[in-house]
Amino acid sequence: MKKITEPEKLQKWCETRRNAGAKIALVPTMGYLHAGHLSLIEAAKKEGADEIVVSVFVNPAQFGPKEDFGRYPRDPKNDEAKCKKAGATVVFMPADEDMYQKHHSVYVDEKELGKGLCGGRRPGHFRGVCTVVAKLFNLVQPHVAIFGQKDYQQVQIIKRMVRDLNFNVKIVMAPIVRDDDGLALSSRNTYLPAEARQNALALNAALEQAKADVKAKKRLAWAPYRTQIVRSLRAKSLNVDYVELVEQESLKPVEVLEKDTVLLIAVYAAGTRLIDNAIM
Repeated sequence: MKKITEPEKLQKWCETRRNAGAKIALVPTMGYLHAGHLSLIEAAKKEGADEIVVSVFVNPAQFGPKEDFGRYPRDPKNDEAKCKKAGATVVFMPADEDMYQKHHSVYVDEKELGKGLCGGRRPGHFRGVCTVVAKLFNLVQPHVAIFGQKDYQQVQIIKRMVRDLNFNVKIVMAPIVRDDDGLALSSRNTYLPAEARQNALALNAALEQAKADVKAKKRLAWAPYRTQIVRSLRAKSLNVDYVELVEQESLKPVEVLEKDTVLLIAVYAAGTRLIDNAIM
């Protein structure tokens, strides 16, 4: 496995491999890798990639001024070892100043899908996401890029960016990976004290109950059902940010809990923001 830190060298290497006929997959991450990230590498293999480029970059552009950029967990040596063991062929670990040069002034901003949910709560977040992903697409020129379902809104926004800006890349959404107790894996889970982590299991419990209810009853009025979910989360000392039901691609709110809708939840557990979702 190669480790590359300079964007220009990554671009040249990827261009050489692409011209040689290799199929290239990109797995963008912010590092502190866990089994969820490694499942994205496995998904890249299933797509038939000859070269798998994993980027490890804590992107400052997607953090707000009062968010956790400074304390976001980092372990580059361990990340590099995990990438090698999982079968990545390149790990890209650039410095902030190499990705955002002095007087950087050009950003990519999606205007519709990012209005609500996490975009509504974190102004500028998805502008930072789209900008760094667009830069990675330009550097790697991947045939396929793999993203995790846990960041469902992000995946839909990236798909829209690819469509609207004519990027020649296939976007694959890999399933959420959960711990044995059902908690969705996240680098931020390391922030959670034991009690808060136990309380956070209420997110997956609510999602699983919704899926079971949809299967049994087919269609349910959303407003009272949402109230029920919020009550169950608050009973576990979780500060509810949002509980929303939306269409899969447009992310527009819907009024009936039924098949093919997406239920998304964001809460604060002991001050740590957690997100989860399920496709009904």
